[in-house]
Amino acid sequence: MGLKEDMYKDAIRMLNTLQTNASYLEQVKRERGDPQAQLEAMQGFLERSGLKVEDLDRLNIIHVTGTKGKGSACAFTECILRNYGLKTGFYSSPHLVQVRERIRINGQPISKDLFNKYFWLVYNRLEETKDPAHSSMPAYFRFLTIMAFHVFLQEKVDLAVVEVGIGGTYDCTNIVRAPVVCGVSSLGIDHTSILGDTMEKIAWQKGGIFKPGVPAITVAQPERPLEVLRERAQERNCSLYLCPELDDFEEGCGALELGLAGAHQRSNAALALQLARTWLQRRGCQGLGELKEVPPSSELLGRPVPLAPAFRLPDAMIQGLRDTEWLGRTQVLSHGPVTWYLDGAHTTSSIQACVRWFRQAALSQDKPHDGSEVRVLLFNATGDRDTAALLKLLVSCHFDYAVFCPNFTEVSLANNADQQNFNVTLENALTRCLENQQTWTRLLEEKGGQDPWLPSPPRVGGLLQPTPARGSLLLVPPAPRPLNSPALVFPCLAQALRWVAQGRDPHLAAPVASGAHPHPAASSGAVLLREAAAVHVLVTGSLHLVGGALRLLVPALSQ
Repeated sequence: MGLKEDMYKDAIRMLNTLQTNASYLEQVKRERGDPQAQLEAMQGFLERSGLKVEDLDRLNIIHVTGTKGKGSACAFTECILRNYGLKTGFYSSPHLVQVRERIRINGQPISKDLFNKYFWLVYNRLEETKDPAHSSMPAYFRFLTIMAFHVFLQEKVDLAVVEVGIGGTYDCTNIVRAPVVCGVSSLGIDHTSILGDTMEKIAWQKGGIFKPGVPAITVAQPERPLEVLRERAQERNCSLYLCPELDDFEEGCGALELGLAGAHQRSNAALALQLARTWLQRRGCQGLGELKEVPPSSELLGRPVPLAPAFRLPDAMIQGLRDTEWLGRTQVLSHGPVTWYLDGAHTTSSIQACVRWFRQAALSQDKPHDGSEVRVLLFNATGDRDTAALLKLLVSCHFDYAVFCPNFTEVSLANNADQQNFNVTLENALTRCLENQQTWTRLLEEKGGQDPWLPSPPRVGGLLQPTPARGSLLLVPPAPRPLNSPALVFPCLAQALRWVAQGRDPHLAAPVASGAHPHPAASSGAVLLREAAAVHVLVTGSLHLVGGALRLLVPALSQ
């Protein structure tokens, strides 16, 4: 067992050496005008690993893109089809706790043994086929995509649900040439440096997964992006359909129970029903239920894309929607008096949906004035996202504390290879957190009626000093005075979570004393958190942040 575990850790470390770095991202941006070059490079890696593009045709792929909810739509789809007794493969990103989560069979991450087997099979073949013309190794995501195809083919899945990484046109999953059906979840603004800065440009990128003769299904979209998707479908000689609302499917069978919480998941569930039914229909499966025409929802009237008909749901589909699980998306963990609300929202529209869910799930009643309930925001965001816009939406939840920290679980990641990220330094990540802290304080000032305080980050020689020995907090207040909704920064997730939980979560140790001169807000906050009858904590802004929190809050996920 020890040898196998060592081999697995070696595989993860070797995989991490392939992580996409800043120079590679710059290359992607430079080459975005030539997607063919990127797909040809991916095809070259695939062939060096021992597969041809034609081999992928045997996987009966459902290919799904979108900005928001594409992972959830894939999860619903996979669970529905698994309820038909089919052996399913599911490739998604990013992982939350362990990289094995990205490659699933029958809903479960592949075992460490299977990961070992296929990682080294692919890695060794790529090493053996190196020559002066083909000397490089594929980057992290490309490697895992190739590895997933090997797993699904050799483990003989009946179908594979494949989630696009970024965009569509240039994404390495777009090497798939003959999926059974394609899906597009809700569109929004994200990854603008790669995909473009308008909804129309992003829609053009997403429509790049459409293939001749392969039906494509999308959910309700704004008018212009939907028009772009229609034009892309015409260019690629495929039929595009608009998905009915979930309400239309509920006629005759009553309200559907979804395994994923939040009103925004209804759109993802409706897309999954259409994707699953189209796949079953095209593969000649029986027992689909009768088609029934229903009047389209008012907001879908007059759209330039034909509406797919709703249909009577078989029990397998109803059960599939109910059984769907998807970690880190509108997930609630009740750990005694501390309740953690985890959602990996990271765009303005997904944060809006997150706020609606959190308010309904945790804040359905007005906040008591007796200190019996404390609300905490734990936030981080990465990449080129407008964090000020995201934080502005979160102010409405009336948090007592806003806590900012990098996505690193611990300051030292030596024993946490699954969550290593060589693309971000601790110093850069902390700088981002300090900027978020200042933004939050400014937003409270602008809101009015607050008494915020703006700390000055300690600096020595112009550099941040995040050394844990200097205390877990990175703040030095100008003078102690009463604070409303103060913003605190910690150097890692473990310290942030321990401070929030104050020893009241059985999975977390009590916080370590923060030094001779502790932050006054941290001291008073610690008392409030220890004495509150209920502590509601929203963790959001980044799937990687949520994944790190899950690793600490649910240790079994790391086994």
